[in-house]
Amino acid sequence: MAQYTVLLVDDEKEIIDLLEIYLKNEGFRLLRAANGIEALRLLEKEHVDLIGLDIMMPHMDGIEACMKIHENRNMPLIMLSAKSQDMDKILGLSTGADDYMSKPFNPLELIARIKSQLRRYTRLNVPQPSKEHEIEVDELTINTSTHEVKVDGREVKLTPREFAILELLARHRGHVWSIEKIYEAVWKEAYFDADNTVMVHILKIREKIEEQPRKPKFIKTVWGVGYKVE
Repeated sequence: MAQYTVLLVDDEKEIIDLLEIYLKNEGFRLLRAANGIEALRLLEKEHVDLIGLDIMMPHMDGIEACMKIHENRNMPLIMLSAKSQDMDKILGLSTGADDYMSKPFNPLELIARIKSQLRRYTRLNVPQPSKEHEIEVDELTINTSTHEVKVDGREVKLTPREFAILELLARHRGHVWSIEKIYEAVWKEAYFDADNTVMVHILKIREKIEEQPRKPKFIKTVWGVGYKVE
């Protein structure tokens, strides 16, 4: 697991000393600040993954510090306060805190909440792969860049011609393509009436992507007209 840095902001040194033992045992790196001003200065020069912030502090209290931190930073923040009234919790959470713990608290519970917040923020901020080259039809995914086809996560191997037909139909979802138009678009040559090449390829594609090829879900036959993907 990557080492995360936690900044604890509290003017009670004894509390930070105690929490440091638990945090280091869990593999965290700890930074300290005695008030909001010190915390903001540290944030200018240190990478911080999560902040534990006391509310009642001299010079700059936790509420003001929380608002300033979130002006240009996105990180989980847990309020730590001797105030346990509902309105105090609401105030802390409404200023941008992700969680609120009333003092005195069990250090192990704080560690658990720190881990929970870091998991949530890490998951939310994982870059999502671009779907620019993907065509999705329910459980069917066609990647036009890698020429991969998957059905419900299972990879399906298609020939280049089969892939081209499936891509053509899926890209123009809902549009009915005649056998002649499919042939000319994929083979790039004139179609002959006696040629059943397209029909054979459609049958093979269905065998690979359909759960029940005789009752196709993806490639539908429009009798007397052609084929379409719905």
